[in-house]
Amino acid sequence: MISRLVRRRRSTTAAALTLLGVLALSACSSGSESADPSSGGADSPAAASEVTTLRLGFFPNLTHAPAYVGVQEGFYKDALGELGIKVAPQLFNAGPDAVNALFSDSIDISFVGPNPTVSAWTQSQGEAVQVISGAASAGAALVVKPEITSAEDLAGTTIATPQLGNTQDVALRYWLKQQGYETTLEGGGDVSIQNISNSDAVTAFQSGDIDGAWVPEPFVASLVAEGGKVLVDEKSLWPGGKFVTTNIVVRQAFLDEHPDIVEAFLAANVQSIAFMKKDPKQSKVDFNAGLLALTGSNYDAAILDDAWKQVEFTNDPLKPTLVEGAAHAVDVGLLDQAEIDAAGGFDDLYDLSLLNQVLAQDGQPEVTQ
Repeated sequence: MISRLVRRRRSTTAAALTLLGVLALSACSSGSESADPSSGGADSPAAASEVTTLRLGFFPNLTHAPAYVGVQEGFYKDALGELGIKVAPQLFNAGPDAVNALFSDSIDISFVGPNPTVSAWTQSQGEAVQVISGAASAGAALVVKPEITSAEDLAGTTIATPQLGNTQDVALRYWLKQQGYETTLEGGGDVSIQNISNSDAVTAFQSGDIDGAWVPEPFVASLVAEGGKVLVDEKSLWPGGKFVTTNIVVRQAFLDEHPDIVEAFLAANVQSIAFMKKDPKQSKVDFNAGLLALTGSNYDAAILDDAWKQVEFTNDPLKPTLVEGAAHAVDVGLLDQAEIDAAGGFDDLYDLSLLNQVLAQDGQPEVTQ
């Protein structure tokens, strides 16, 4: 089950970096000690009434683009600046590391995929986190070598996913099981699943060390540019092609202590998503500029154009697809149904009240659960 799999270790992928001079730095990484996920952390600096920094986690994925646009366009700076709050970004490779950072009180809010969200919820028995908004739908696929033309050709191959128990890892394992393949959590079975970062997966594909990868954008487009082909577009597996790839979660203690900060963040994020829909051209520039500042590299314009077409940015967290994804995780042995039951199911996982206040003020329709 996922709670066994989330490592209590210092994350080598989490990094706090100054972003174009507008974000204050708070150099923290996920702790190596085992954190109590149900503790509120009320005595921590982030929970204190004099908090001056919002520690925001996100990944170098296109499905997290609202964070980059919100920074580059100054939406976060303006909205949170009115409260005297600065934003400290922390970069992660995949959701389980971000969950560890939430539990160890290293971040306050994070863009994260649905399956790590479920992990955080069940580990804390419904106490530590809440989903406060959506961010992105779709934009994930299985890309393979061109000689692989069907599911039958995958026997004996090695396929990469970002991290054990992350959203794409669950999607791949569930799909392979439906095709009649057996896999193990240790990487064995009919198809070997190797857990490596998305950028390393592109390098491994180039060198021939892996036969494919189930990844989010823009890594799908990057693999295709390296000669790969899409064997499974995950949109084809969901009704209407809609499924949550990224939602936004907050530490429960931070939400309880600082609803005004959370509301200001959400106002900026709604503004970011609206801007992305209105001006995708500038939004791509923003994403690439932010990525360059955080990682030292960015994407060719053609790759980014291809990737952008595959993602829908939305405030709706698409709750039914998270629930279905959790059932997939149970089916492949990455989650125990008893843990979901102990957390009280998913009814209380979502708190969209502040989001809906912001949407109403902006003249947009509310999001329902």
